[in-house]
Amino acid sequence: MATYPADRENDVVLRDGSTVHVRPARPDDGPAMEQLLEGLSDRSRRLRFFSSFPNLERAVRWSTEVDYEHRYGLVATAGGDGHLVGHAGWEREADRPERAEVALEIVDAMQSRGLGTILLGQLAEAAHDAGVEVLTAEVLPENHLMIKVFRDCGFPVRTHTVPGVVLVELPSSMSPEARERFERREQVAATAAMQTFFSPRSVAVIGASRERGTVPGELFHNLLAAGFHGPVYPVNPKAAVVQSVLAYPSILEVPGPVDLAVVAVPAHLVVEAARECAAKGVRALVVVSAGFAETGPEGAGRQRELLAVCRAAGMRLIGPNCLGILNTNPQVRLDATFGPNAPQPGRVGFLSQSGALGLAIVDYANALGLGLSSFVSVGNKADISSNDLLSYWEQDDRTGLVLLYLESFGNPRKFARIARRVARTKPVLAVKSGRSAAGARATSSHTGALLAASDVTVDALFHQAGVIRADTLAELFDVASLLANQPVPAGRRVGIVTNAGGPGIMCADACDAGGLEIVQLSPELQAKLREGLPAEAAVANPVDMLASAPPEHYRQTLQLVVTSGEVDAVIAIFIPPLPADTAQVARAVRDAAATAGPVPVPVLQVVMSSADPPAEDGDGPRLPRYQFPEDAARALVRAVEYGTWRQRPEGEVPELAEARPDEAAALLAAALADGQGGRWLGPAQVARLLACYGLPVAEWRLAETPEEAAAAATELGGPVALKAVAPRLVHKTEAGAVRLGIDGADQVRAAAAEMAETVAARGYPVEGFLVQRMVGDGVELLVGVVHDASFGPVVACGAGGTAVELLKDVAVRITPLTDRDAAEMIRSLQTFPLLDGYRGAPKGDVAALEELLLRVSALVDAHPTIAELDCNPVRVLPEGVVVVDARVRIEPARPQLPLAARRR
Repeated sequence: MATYPADRENDVVLRDGSTVHVRPARPDDGPAMEQLLEGLSDRSRRLRFFSSFPNLERAVRWSTEVDYEHRYGLVATAGGDGHLVGHAGWEREADRPERAEVALEIVDAMQSRGLGTILLGQLAEAAHDAGVEVLTAEVLPENHLMIKVFRDCGFPVRTHTVPGVVLVELPSSMSPEARERFERREQVAATAAMQTFFSPRSVAVIGASRERGTVPGELFHNLLAAGFHGPVYPVNPKAAVVQSVLAYPSILEVPGPVDLAVVAVPAHLVVEAARECAAKGVRALVVVSAGFAETGPEGAGRQRELLAVCRAAGMRLIGPNCLGILNTNPQVRLDATFGPNAPQPGRVGFLSQSGALGLAIVDYANALGLGLSSFVSVGNKADISSNDLLSYWEQDDRTGLVLLYLESFGNPRKFARIARRVARTKPVLAVKSGRSAAGARATSSHTGALLAASDVTVDALFHQAGVIRADTLAELFDVASLLANQPVPAGRRVGIVTNAGGPGIMCADACDAGGLEIVQLSPELQAKLREGLPAEAAVANPVDMLASAPPEHYRQTLQLVVTSGEVDAVIAIFIPPLPADTAQVARAVRDAAATAGPVPVPVLQVVMSSADPPAEDGDGPRLPRYQFPEDAARALVRAVEYGTWRQRPEGEVPELAEARPDEAAALLAAALADGQGGRWLGPAQVARLLACYGLPVAEWRLAETPEEAAAAATELGGPVALKAVAPRLVHKTEAGAVRLGIDGADQVRAAAAEMAETVAARGYPVEGFLVQRMVGDGVELLVGVVHDASFGPVVACGAGGTAVELLKDVAVRITPLTDRDAAEMIRSLQTFPLLDGYRGAPKGDVAALEELLLRVSALVDAHPTIAELDCNPVRVLPEGVVVVDARVRIEPARPQLPLAARRR
């Protein structure tokens, strides 16, 4: 029997938000499998076996006597005892091993919850990895549910009817459409799980305390004070009554059902409390207790045990080590936090990975009048993560804006996919801490040096996903105040209205630095503005109404600018020159903002005063308020960038029909076997690998001796480049390992002999020489990849050649690249003018460079064993591009998570 595929063990989330464990079947599953089959209803048994009285002994053997090559099986387990609730398996056809017949059984209680679809999807993955191309099944015509399972997977299913049976065929390879369906399924499951947390019918607080001022005491008090629409049960074995509410010594003794349990007991008691919750049938658990993975190895072990209890019971977990959760929906009124301040209701969904910071942020949001729809402190993110919350907030009608404070990513590639989808309809703002060089990668290439010791990968992820990244928490709230209360700007044109020239100029400078346009207003609009302003006023933009401008001037001027159609946003600046009525000016600004025409124009107000702002009155639009012009400008820049991202097409990942992925995979597998682990590929291997994806490499010959190098030069003809082949050598030029433009066999022979001595003297034994035909003049760029353990392949494109690490002019994206990504990367470079005919030079073939980026993305995305790829330089010619030098490092790849699996 082949080795048990332990990497296929995983947890999955069902349609109702609960979890089950999926793993390959084993021979010792016989008794449990027999129990599963015996427990099927007569109808389910007949639909599976075409008989109400099948040979169960034979069926058990087929299901459990597996070798993972000719016969393969998966089982799903649930509950603390790990009983089987589902099975799926395939067996190769004897005469056609590329085909396999599948079978599937789900216990009646678990049917219609999405388990069959997940098992079939993971079964297809395993079949594809084993070389099975087509899966087949025979289904009774009345078994509509089984046929629906096949179709729900998103595979292109073919059916053929013969008397009494429907024959089903589907490919084992997963199409993009099928993967998209599974992602949508995960979204439904995540939403169902979060619904249990945010809208429970009842709540129990385990560890509820009579003492106010303590975490469990305040937590229980907040639930009562918020007016939760349902029973709240205090659980405390040492108190009969907690804050005037009858208490229970154990959750098992609570008389009614409990949907949500909040645990606030010492860390060593949490796991046992979780077990009792599982026995009670609790579906959602919030653990505020600290003392888990954040404390070291012992706490990490305790956290793993807690998660195992929850996963076995299908119970979802927020935390541990968190502040709690809240939902301001008036139909729920849930405040399961221990914070001192209740949040104002609003349209902002907020997630914080820091509990203490979450307390401060809720308080600050109240001060800004920025109401929350819901709040979650995820703590250690043992189970529920930002990905689950994003999926929930995407469909939540009460949430119009998402704020995230993140310290780490659990699955950043999935985060990018979900965030990109959410940001198309709702702004997603994030502060990500840890921008320093805390985790530099151990790399040995130019690309690695450029990407190490920074968080450019996070910037790339946020940029591609449309997430607005704020540098500080203050900036996060500045942008949130704008987008929560005003429309997204339709363009970059900004109008500035002020009663002081200096702040207006400072605001204009800040806008210009952020790429916004301070447009000059039309003569017609200027003439209208002059009619209502003093002759000394400036009306070109910024519009300086002078210090004495009364509220009416603000109202009239702003109304003209807002309705003109000449600007996409307006910043109104007010400095009280005398004891002025700031409230009246604010009201005038609000009145003017409400007069925008068919295209909404956001209005931002700057009140440069240390006095408390006046209270908002009336029913007009709420305007974001800033103390300094630069703050308003920065917030507007972020909002405009988001609006630009949302308006542009999403882009497409091209299909490379002529690529040879199987040949590339075979080459890499052989190289890994030869190297017994990670290694740099030789020049010939690199060239063959790049050729599999149509990457153009300068014509080359490989030589072992100076004499062979001379013969290769003669064969190529004309001037050649000579490079030493030394596996550990990265910076060839510095080591004297490159000679360019050598013409003639004698010169090549002499240069090779001299090069061998020079490079060896520097500690790099020369194994041979690469002789390349010289490439014509062009722009030198770098295109490279580093495989990040969390983010996957990270592609860099920038200024190339010998000064690449000095210039650090680089654009970064995470694979897979779309055509839009490739185009933006190139045009964002400071050196892009060199490709666009700088000072009369010939224009480079930018389209060919874009295609090269897309081919590199496809290569590294399909082959995770590529740890580093460095094409430097890539020479961009007036027609075409050529890779002049390339290096590839490979290492064994970590097994990928099975389809729809959650990280443990």
